[in-house]
Amino acid sequence: MAVRNIRIEGDPILNKIAKEIKAVTPRIKELAEDMLDTMYEANGVGLAAPQVGILRRLVVIDVGDENGPYVMLNPTIVESDGEQTGDEGCLSVPGKAGTVTRPNHVIAKYYDLDMNECTVEGNELLARAICHELDHLDGHLYTEIVEGELKDTIAPEDEEEED
Repeated sequence: MAVRNIRIEGDPILNKIAKEIKAVTPRIKELAEDMLDTMYEANGVGLAAPQVGILRRLVVIDVGDENGPYVMLNPTIVESDGEQTGDEGCLSVPGKAGTVTRPNHVIAKYYDLDMNECTVEGNELLARAICHELDHLDGHLYTEIVEGELKDTIAPEDEEEED
């Protein structure tokens, strides 16, 4: 479909609470397809609708397992346990990463594009991605819970490799 512009940290829409999706309209289906295209184009594993400027409770996630991609409408975490600490990045905070502690296991309920209620159980990266993307729906970025300083993930352009 189309690649949309990703909003960057500092954009006020990223700090707003997204609204529930009451019905799947053609616009919601188009948004979901565009979000997948946008996420793949940016080499991400997840994207929330507020990141493309739409205040709706919709996330897409693909961690590269056999079950993805997930298109989740009105998702909620119903159970979480364990703990994992690791580097996390965000398409809305380009070129940076930081250490974040999240649950190692989550169960989330959501609706698919046919408004069927679904459940996903995620461990490790999928659990991290679910938590990260659902935070976006409530106006939060991982930078609010990062432990220590953000690190650069992109080498400065003026540094050239030696032959």
